[in-house]
Amino acid sequence: MLVVLIAIAPACRGSAHESAEALPPGRAAWFVDRAEESGLRFVHVNGMTGRHYFPEVMPPGAGLLDFDNDGDLDVFLAQGQLLGAPADAPASPQQPGGRLFRNDLRVNANGTRSMRFVDVTGQSGIHANAYGMGVAAGDIDNDGWVDLYLTNFGSNQLYRNNHDGTFTDVSHQSGTADSGFSVSAAFVDYDRDGWLDLYVANYVQYSIASDRTCTDLAGVRGYCPPQVYTAAPDRLYRNRGDGTFADVTGRALLGHGFGRGLAVVTADVNDDGWPDIYVANDGGENLLWINLRNGTFRDEALTAGVAVTGEGHAEASMGVDAGDFDNDGDEDLFMTELNGEGSNLYVNDGKALFEDRSASSGLGAASLQYTGFGTGWFDFDNDGWLDLLSVNGRVQAAEGTTADAFPMHQRKLLFRNLRDGRFEDVTPQAGPVFLQPQVGRGAAFGDIDNDGDEDVLVANDTGPAQLLVNTLGERGGPRPHWIGLRLTGTPAHRDMPGARVEIVRSGQPSLWRRVRADGSYASASDPRVLVGLGESAATPRVRVRWPDGRTEEWHSVDIDRWQTLVEGSAR
Repeated sequence: MLVVLIAIAPACRGSAHESAEALPPGRAAWFVDRAEESGLRFVHVNGMTGRHYFPEVMPPGAGLLDFDNDGDLDVFLAQGQLLGAPADAPASPQQPGGRLFRNDLRVNANGTRSMRFVDVTGQSGIHANAYGMGVAAGDIDNDGWVDLYLTNFGSNQLYRNNHDGTFTDVSHQSGTADSGFSVSAAFVDYDRDGWLDLYVANYVQYSIASDRTCTDLAGVRGYCPPQVYTAAPDRLYRNRGDGTFADVTGRALLGHGFGRGLAVVTADVNDDGWPDIYVANDGGENLLWINLRNGTFRDEALTAGVAVTGEGHAEASMGVDAGDFDNDGDEDLFMTELNGEGSNLYVNDGKALFEDRSASSGLGAASLQYTGFGTGWFDFDNDGWLDLLSVNGRVQAAEGTTADAFPMHQRKLLFRNLRDGRFEDVTPQAGPVFLQPQVGRGAAFGDIDNDGDEDVLVANDTGPAQLLVNTLGERGGPRPHWIGLRLTGTPAHRDMPGARVEIVRSGQPSLWRRVRADGSYASASDPRVLVGLGESAATPRVRVRWPDGRTEEWHSVDIDRWQTLVEGSAR
């Protein structure tokens, strides 16, 4: 968000509502929004009344999770409510709370796929009527069914999956009902005891009663910058394995303190077999919690080169993701920033020392006029190299847009990996939906139609959710090959966040991917691993390093289909 109190941020080129451009005749769009036709009908309401309450510009997040274990991804979308209303006021029909949609995916006789989303919130037992911010997903009790954690402006909520399409609210008895202003959260087995723990990124200490009035240089009221409010400390909860969590923040996180946390991603950045935690802070130094392998972490962001930019500036980090974009076997970091700052790329040397290559990669300059939120590394063209997407939306109105009640709209950005450390802005080729401005916030990534390419669920502030379906398999011509893996543990076959997958290819460098659902902004993504193989039809070997450090190798894994690898079953 804004760093100075308060000047109008630089205007985007063109109006806040940038016009969508049509593709040239005969060229198919790379992505198509199929939310409406598939039944995923959801419009976010941020509850704005003209008083510019601070939380209104931050939501919402989105989640992709297979809550019914039928093999396809379902959807959860966070919803707002009227701010300043009594806490016990019921949600209106226009503000029905967060929604759970079941995906009834069907494969037709001709091989095409049909998605139909059904709103099952009413029978699910989920009552997400707080001011919703974000979504995290993970199996907290090792029963093989994914559970749901909702971050809120207000008390957070943990819902345990009952295996029958319903959930039970265990927020208070689990000890995770953090009350304040949380945005993003991540499940991670930080102590490698086989139970998923929980990191919650908290934003600022704010209440409606403490709301401040902020104006621009002309005296026009706007949204306050985050520096007006004190940072709220993050929380680390250790899973006891009995349905409860212990708040171990004070004794486990050793460092100089916390910032205004907006996004969190877990990754083993120093390749020691233990998960580390990176937190993107708004308008302050970011945090890199290095796992000390004894139940504690130490913040080493400054020495690692990821606390501030290469020029020494602390920027307004909103979204973050970790991935091996250069195929050298270690996890690199990307984060979105405020317009005027440009997104940041930090390249890992394999030992958790990073170099800021925002400029040389081309990403910094290409994103300079945008305020980015949800983001992710994903191989949209299945060529074996991770690309980037960011969804964007301002946090202050651009000049000349006072007629719009919420004039924060910007278009999305899609960057293709050029395989030499640089990226190309290919947004115009992605399709008209990428050029239609929205107030982008959350983005969740996954293969929603199980056809072997990655799609994106986008959550917009005061706008409709979008389902960006990748049309790679529909464009005709030779299709790149791929391998799709779900990695599960025993005995309950739960997903294994933190497991690292190496795709070993004959005569070519290995490809490394990680089982994860975290990253982006306030969102939960598909925990399965999808790896593009390009033109190669050769069957690769698959080597997996499980979260407890053990390694297994599969010598014959089929390509061009989804399959499950179970811990201990390699032969």
